Amino acid sequence: MNAFLNRTLGELEPEMARVAGARHPDPFSLLGPHRRRGRLVVLAFLPGTAEARIDGRLRLQRWKDTDFFAWSGPQERLPPRYRIARDDGRGGTTEACDPYCFPPVLPDDALARFNGGYGDDAARWLGAHEDTVDGVAGVRFAVWAPNAECVSVVGAFNGWDGRHHPMRLRIGTGVWELFVPGLGAGTIYKFEVRARGSDTVAVRSDPYGRRFEFRPDTAAFVEPSRPFEWRDAAWLAARAHRDWQHAPMSIYEVHLGSWRRGPHGFRSYRELAPELADHVLAHGFTHVELLPVTEHPHDDSWGYQCTGFFAPTSRHGTPDDFRWFVDELHSRGIGVILDWVPGHFPRDAHALARFDGTPTYEYADWKKAEHREWGTLVFDYARHEVKSFLLASARTWIEEFHIDGLRVDAVASMLYRDYARPAGEWTPNAFGGRENLEAMDFLKQLNTTIAERHPGVLTIAEESTTFPGVTRDVQHGGLGFALKWNMGWMHDTLQYFKDDPLYRRHQHDKLTFGITYQWSERFLLPFSHDEVVHLKRSLFGRMPGDDWQRFANLRLLYAWQWLYPGMKLLFMGSELAQPTEWNHHEQLPWHLLDDPRHAGISRLVGDLNALYRNTRALYGAGLEPAGFRWIDCDDRDHSRVAFERRAGDELAVVVLNFTPVPRDRWRIGLPRGGEWREVLNTDSERYGGANLGNAARVRADAIPAMGREFSTELLLPPLGALVLVPA
Repeated sequence: MNAFLNRTLGELEPEMARVAGARHPDPFSLLGPHRRRGRLVVLAFLPGTAEARIDGRLRLQRWKDTDFFAWSGPQERLPPRYRIARDDGRGGTTEACDPYCFPPVLPDDALARFNGGYGDDAARWLGAHEDTVDGVAGVRFAVWAPNAECVSVVGAFNGWDGRHHPMRLRIGTGVWELFVPGLGAGTIYKFEVRARGSDTVAVRSDPYGRRFEFRPDTAAFVEPSRPFEWRDAAWLAARAHRDWQHAPMSIYEVHLGSWRRGPHGFRSYRELAPELADHVLAHGFTHVELLPVTEHPHDDSWGYQCTGFFAPTSRHGTPDDFRWFVDELHSRGIGVILDWVPGHFPRDAHALARFDGTPTYEYADWKKAEHREWGTLVFDYARHEVKSFLLASARTWIEEFHIDGLRVDAVASMLYRDYARPAGEWTPNAFGGRENLEAMDFLKQLNTTIAERHPGVLTIAEESTTFPGVTRDVQHGGLGFALKWNMGWMHDTLQYFKDDPLYRRHQHDKLTFGITYQWSERFLLPFSHDEVVHLKRSLFGRMPGDDWQRFANLRLLYAWQWLYPGMKLLFMGSELAQPTEWNHHEQLPWHLLDDPRHAGISRLVGDLNALYRNTRALYGAGLEPAGFRWIDCDDRDHSRVAFERRAGDELAVVVLNFTPVPRDRWRIGLPRGGEWREVLNTDSERYGGANLGNAARVRADAIPAMGREFSTELLLPPLGALVLVPA
């Protein structure tokens, strides 16, 4: 080695030691081509290399007994994007462009948006992306690790050795980047992160990974850059102009891993889509809602402890397989809503927890950072880069997977700093209150951004408290959600139905109280997965009495849900009258449909949805009070209620008998005279009932009753519901 290189490299030895030890925050300042004392020097760090040449002609010289190789010469002899050929001394050779001869690849404006908390396009820049730089194809890697001392990209392509590909820190951004020529789609990779001032090195999954290995493996794949060929342009155009508030919405909640299973376990997105679409259409639902398909390490979390916020779970296939799933449902006229979890994340060592050796995505204050009941960590919503991460996740599911709505999980845990925390173990906000002000700001930003950029895409809050204005517009002081789960109605209803009908007269207010706050939010009525697990029993299992009463009660429960104002949601298996709790390790008990009583429940759900979709009086007034009027809500002694549903001039009257006793010759006031048709009777033989009813038609005469000028006499079936419409 010539004297010039000896002197130059001798002076650089301390820096070289930092690179070799994976401790250098800016390997580009040392590696690659540099002008030193008027001459060009190329320095490469090549562990496991015996000999190396530039473009097959310029020999690199080893520095002492290290893994550093150097060349010095005039600049005109070196092309700007040169290649290094390596011989490992055992007969193996490789050749690729030197990653350290490329300029920074991330745009400054994109980094500014990311650091500013409005980088909902962050997924375009962070993570791993196929790219071409200066005519050279490769993969662009980027990751946010603001307190790391050094970050490297590792994979099978470099023996999982972080010394090979240390990344460049973009000063002031916390983002590390590296363009690696010669890599492409299918490359498996992780990031090796060294905590600042520490000997601790952690190998982490990519927070922005688009596809991951099948559990328990956790590396990410580089996804191909080619676009998916969607067929749903007409669906998306119609969605953007749909008046969803004045249209029926009935949601079938699904856990894909246990809806149907194959002989070897999980079925693919492409296998599930047509069968699920057939089932959903046969039962008249307008949407499916998927328990989180975001990548997660543990089946038992049902997806709610997510580690891959940009990746559909590999349990059912690839991201393109999931796109095909959504596209297929759209082609059948079915919307797709995704459960999305921006409230917390698990502590798994390969994922987000203490990502760079310090609290990165989570709060640093332990009184804010932990949800002990779930064993999870809370996102730090005050940190701009965390907001950008979550906004980018939402945008990815909407734009790249064409999701029609996000059901935001556990909103109450985001809104309150004392959520599930005892006194003394939570930190008040700046004003001494319990509200998480930065989480509120994030939710407002999320909902405003989605409403402005993606009209027709809905955000739905699973929010269990009386926090005001969840669905009020942000400009009017609300959080800006489209819909909120009506947890109060759900709890009161199930509490009422579990009682023996003999005692229901004492619980009558649980039926009627909900309407006093019904118009305070835009509500969805949920019977979700949460109500059929953890020893709560299935919906059928909660019903009192013998088998006859339990089936009749379940039919009445569903009629109450579908005929009451608000959008609808039912968890899978409930349409089968599943007698046991949901077990996510097994598929639904489809054999129940061989029993006429269970098949009757299935038919009733389909007919309720058909009635709901085809009867404008049940949905046309939207979520406004003009669409509902009590006819009789005070008959607690007989556990009966009656009400009107209306939209403009269209009317429907609903009558429900919550006792197992038929009520004959019950006079009910009606808003209009003449003939009325009985369009639904839950005691019909079609549903497994005894067929007690009113011969399809009744006549309303000019006999005042219940504040109406007209009335008729009805036979109310036991534990039954009737729907009447003008003939």
